[in-house]
Amino acid sequence: MSKFVRFSLGGEVRYGMLEGDTVKVLRGSPFDCQGFSFSVRLEQIELLAPCLPSKIVCVGLNYRDHAEEIGASLPEEPHIFLKPPTAVIGPGQAIVIPSMSRRVDYEGELALVVKKRARNVPPEEAADCILGYTCFNDVTARDLVEKDKGPLRAKMFDTFAAIGPCISCGIDPGALALKTYVNGELRQSSNTSNLVFDPLQLVSFVSAVMTLLPGDVISTGTPSGIAPLKVGDLVEVEIEGIGRLSNPVASHAGERK
Repeated sequence: MSKFVRFSLGGEVRYGMLEGDTVKVLRGSPFDCQGFSFSVRLEQIELLAPCLPSKIVCVGLNYRDHAEEIGASLPEEPHIFLKPPTAVIGPGQAIVIPSMSRRVDYEGELALVVKKRARNVPPEEAADCILGYTCFNDVTARDLVEKDKGPLRAKMFDTFAAIGPCISCGIDPGALALKTYVNGELRQSSNTSNLVFDPLQLVSFVSAVMTLLPGDVISTGTPSGIAPLKVGDLVEVEIEGIGRLSNPVASHAGERK
């Protein structure tokens, strides 16, 4: 199992392979790895979102326990929607509650990162299109879902796609423990074995709709236990074999310009 990170060092953005408290700096990226140049200590760098997707494809109602939680029937095919790349933040960066929303929820999820260009991929070939897996927080303005009668505006705000801390390669996504904490309190606890559509099915389905590019992200949906966030909270998504993604929550007064 290997873990890739993206980080800032001395004002320069690089990729590396995480080995304990050390990062081996890549020549190039995980998508075109050309070997390693030097090593740095983890404490010397600032972790960023581990990839820069051209698009983020999210899946709704993909956990049996979440569908039961909201009284919805299981979907016959994946329900997908998009988040823009401008929504991406990395570990430690703030989720900003926008002024036009009164309820912003966390949604801890497992996400996959696409390795290569993919179009019309059959499920049995989908594994070759996946670089690895990461933690994802599909932040949602819940009140706007109801107001707009759909998850469009509610999902698209800046800072509403937290990704990280790494891309974990070589793990089996079929039965990973997923937990979400708010201020240290466990709020979500499930397992990817509860997914309705697994990552291979999702790559096949999505690639039949749109061409996937290296670095694109497909997030696989959230389990039961969603609830609102408030300014000052710390929300953490932890997935077995990957790590923990932590993000503070800030008010719109501190929105990025």
